[in-house]
Amino acid sequence: MSVLTVVIFLPLVVAGGLAVVPGLGDRVVVGVWIAASAADLLLTAVMWLGYGGGIGYEARARWIPSLGAGYHVGVDGLSLPLIAMTALLFLVCAVYSSGRTERVRQYAALFLALQTVCTGLFAALDLLLFFVFFDLSIVGMYFVIVGWGHGDRARSALRFFLYTFLGSLALLLGFIGLYLGGGARTFDMVDLTRDPPFADAQGVSGLVLLAVGVGLAIKTPTVPFHTWLPPAHTDAPAAGSAVLAGVMLKMGAYGLARIAMPMLPGAWQRHAWAVVVVGVVSVLYGALVALAQENVKRLVAYTSINHMGYVVLALGAAGLTAGDVQARRLAVSGAVTQMVSHGLITGALFLITGVLWDRARSYDLGRFGGIAAVAPVLTGLTAVAAFASLGLPGLSGFIAEFQILAGVVGVGLPGSVIAGVLSVCGILITAALLLRMLHRVFLGGPGELTPRVLDVRPRELAAIAPLLALSAAVGVAPRWLLDLVEPAAAAIVSLVSR
Repeated sequence: MSVLTVVIFLPLVVAGGLAVVPGLGDRVVVGVWIAASAADLLLTAVMWLGYGGGIGYEARARWIPSLGAGYHVGVDGLSLPLIAMTALLFLVCAVYSSGRTERVRQYAALFLALQTVCTGLFAALDLLLFFVFFDLSIVGMYFVIVGWGHGDRARSALRFFLYTFLGSLALLLGFIGLYLGGGARTFDMVDLTRDPPFADAQGVSGLVLLAVGVGLAIKTPTVPFHTWLPPAHTDAPAAGSAVLAGVMLKMGAYGLARIAMPMLPGAWQRHAWAVVVVGVVSVLYGALVALAQENVKRLVAYTSINHMGYVVLALGAAGLTAGDVQARRLAVSGAVTQMVSHGLITGALFLITGVLWDRARSYDLGRFGGIAAVAPVLTGLTAVAAFASLGLPGLSGFIAEFQILAGVVGVGLPGSVIAGVLSVCGILITAALLLRMLHRVFLGGPGELTPRVLDVRPRELAAIAPLLALSAAVGVAPRWLLDLVEPAAAAIVSLVSR
């Protein structure tokens, strides 16, 4: 059994144990949960240190041979950083949730099962296996929101499920199209990348790209498929929001880079400008709508649309084959770095909003103020997270967005330059809205709910601080991440340029 298979299924095995072993107290359940997530992160770190390039830690097994589908997993410079980020986020969510008292056993088991699903998706090298994990992630998050959320959680969970399940149906149609369009009749992603389907059928490949693209765009999410996101985040528990934004939003963008671009290179090239436009619109729309929010959690949710828009913009620019190759590689490298950076920063921001909810049962910006005087550590953590989100040098957001903008502008086409300039406006708006949030919530005179706010507890600090520390590590010394990502980015650009 490969170490990757252990990393994928260890949380699920522990979840099964928690579900069936009787008599476990809440403290024991939480201890087992944290230990399992820590072990998974340690094994992922071992994989990172031992990775030697190409597809590593590959494992194959027969599954549905009549369909050409199998259990095929492996990692490369595109998936390994996302798997590591997934393991870290689930661990800090376990630490953050250690004070929970409501149905702890079910909560821990559900998060562990969801960790297996998310890790398995990033490791999958078979389309049908990818789809199974994709669908199960929707089910898992639905139960997290409806079971442990607040506000109008049932409605938000149902809206999340219906939107994203509709996207998964579109994605399934696209995968069937890829299967039927390939000469080998296989769902194996390596084979389909090596010999892309629809080489001589431009119209059909465009329809298949539309199906795959819509399915993944809903999960990313991009405008106009984003409307499920704000209510789902607002009514989810803090750990659920951190996983939803930090991990699950990456599934859509990852699928674009892993599936749509290399398997449908001709169609991606022909529609690259449309992808660029969608990315720019998402960047500007997400920032502008976030600026108008009076609910701090909805504000953070809309910044996710803004930040994922940069990823879509970069992947679209990579398909502009008339542009500079080095710039296109830089854009893709920035897109992968942005996915990791966004997971760290937004995960921290959502856990911070969870602290506010835990104390005051409100996200209303207008009811807070002057928190810096009563909770200096919470204020410091929020300031670092906000500055990382707006792209301050020295933090991971700057490394990611600078690569993306330099790559998009560096493509050298008039349209790409305009797209880059417009996206810079998105950074300015993001800076304005985050500074406004810091001023209203943490500075000035005390607000109505400020007396209820206590500083972070040790478990909250232990969950939030590592995410921000890692963001700083990427921002100050990014080579350890970029050396892994850049060969994969070059390979993606090479594949989409065929």
